[in-house]
Amino acid sequence: MPVAPVTVSYDVLRTSPGSLHQSIENALGSAPGCLGIILVRDLPPEFPVLRERLFRLAHRFANLPEATRERFARPDTSYLFGWSHGKEVMNGRPDRMKGSYYANPLLDRPDVDDAKRAAYPEYYAGNVWPSAVEGLADFEAAFKALGTLIADVGLALARACEAFVAPAVRDRQSIESLIASSQSNKARLLHYYPEPPGEADAADAVANDALCGTHVDHSILTGLCSAMYLSSTDGDPAVVPPPSQTVGLYIYPRGEPTGAVKVQIPPDCLAFQTGEALAVLTASRLSATPHFVSGNASTASSAVSRETYALFLQPDVDDVIGQDGETFGAFTKRVLGRHYAAAPREAED
Repeated sequence: MPVAPVTVSYDVLRTSPGSLHQSIENALGSAPGCLGIILVRDLPPEFPVLRERLFRLAHRFANLPEATRERFARPDTSYLFGWSHGKEVMNGRPDRMKGSYYANPLLDRPDVDDAKRAAYPEYYAGNVWPSAVEGLADFEAAFKALGTLIADVGLALARACEAFVAPAVRDRQSIESLIASSQSNKARLLHYYPEPPGEADAADAVANDALCGTHVDHSILTGLCSAMYLSSTDGDPAVVPPPSQTVGLYIYPRGEPTGAVKVQIPPDCLAFQTGEALAVLTASRLSATPHFVSGNASTASSAVSRETYALFLQPDVDDVIGQDGETFGAFTKRVLGRHYAAAPREAED
């Protein structure tokens, strides 16, 4: 049975953020049972349209011929701009269950000098778009529109979090200012390919991390859309229910020995969870949220794909986040190679 996270109204976030202090602490705090995730409802009316438009384009891109998709891969950025498939390591092996398209939805080419761009290509190399590919002329605009909306909501949440976070951050910049001034924010559009037939037993049907292994995000806050499931038949795919009750997002609650719980994000809501940069910023007084995406644990192919979108709200590389003066850039380099094979690379997950 899915657990219901704390939910707040976007209207209240904007007009009376101080009134949400207790709700935010209950959602994102470190007390036993806190999930480390919060839902935001009452979003702008265009949100459902933006979400579905982009997710259909994600499905279209992910089903292009491999040679076409690979034209938009950027190995020089550790595959953290453009297309990435089979480069990330999950559960000890290359992950081919999902494909990702990375871009900064807030600016195409960060305004940094050549030395910094060369030192941090994963953040500053700049976007690449498949606009010239037939059927994908709207891909860039759709990606940016949804990302901008999520960023606006995320900044409002960061502002509301200040009273909660301030005692742990002390004299550092506010998390809102770290995010708002950053040129390193990054979005990841994810397409989970239909799962092949397996041999799952009844125990596996409870939950497994076949689609995305347990991890924490690299960000301060991660904005996450509810997943959309699309049939993979010929022609325009249809929106369908999840292929099983077990598929979806699972989170490990703070300090609970009972294991992961399933979290349901309603289609008309956004979710925000805490990332590892926030844990570093607060000297681990606030924790990152361990989570994974379960497969359907089915013995038959479902022919259903899963589409979603995450926006990683994070500082610039020169911003100090560690108590010892460590910058976000140094922190990034410290965690390189955690999720990628071939060469040390950062995880944007």
